Amino acid sequence: MSTYIKNLILQGEHQQQDFKFQVNDSRKIARTLVAFANTDGGKLLIGVKDNGVIAGIRTEEEYHMIEAAAAMYCKPEMDFAFRHWNIDGKRILEVDVPRAQLKPVYAKTETNTWMAWIRVGDQNILADTIMIKFWKRQKSPRGTVIHYSDSEKLLLQHLSNHPIITLQNYSRLSGLPRGRAEDVIVDMMVAGLVEMAQNEHHSWFRLKDPEDEGE
Repeated sequence: MSTYIKNLILQGEHQQQDFKFQVNDSRKIARTLVAFANTDGGKLLIGVKDNGVIAGIRTEEEYHMIEAAAAMYCKPEMDFAFRHWNIDGKRILEVDVPRAQLKPVYAKTETNTWMAWIRVGDQNILADTIMIKFWKRQKSPRGTVIHYSDSEKLLLQHLSNHPIITLQNYSRLSGLPRGRAEDVIVDMMVAGLVEMAQNEHHSWFRLKDPEDEGE
């Protein structure tokens, strides 16, 4: 077995790697492509079961399904790189998905709606609406004017004394309606003072580490 592929499989599935036994639905695989692009980029190993066992792929169909997913079910259309591997007579398709420079990237669902996904651990989850607002503000050609009012001060002061806050808690604490509370948080994210984290069920906000150069 190639040492390279063996080492990848030993890592298991994680935020930047996913195993697929086979690809038989371009729409579903588009979610993984988009989730990687909206997060840190990632790698798909097609022909590998979830438990790391190499099953192999038999035809070129998997590549064409990936190609269709990137072209037809991702917006904007996505680029990817790929390599074929032959491991003990079994073929594996390695697909590399780069991190998107401009976010969000959307995947088309079964109901023909466009949704943004992110990668958290080894799962693809829907991006929170606040994260989508943040991405859109980041790429706005007009830039952003930050108003440092009592609402912004309250948010930063609270986070100076507490590790996290949720949108619901901030809205209640500040007395702001949900939409206005979202705008304040997004402003602080764009300013690089606050960052967002989320899992499948919840999202929360915390002060951003000044030494962290990531988003």
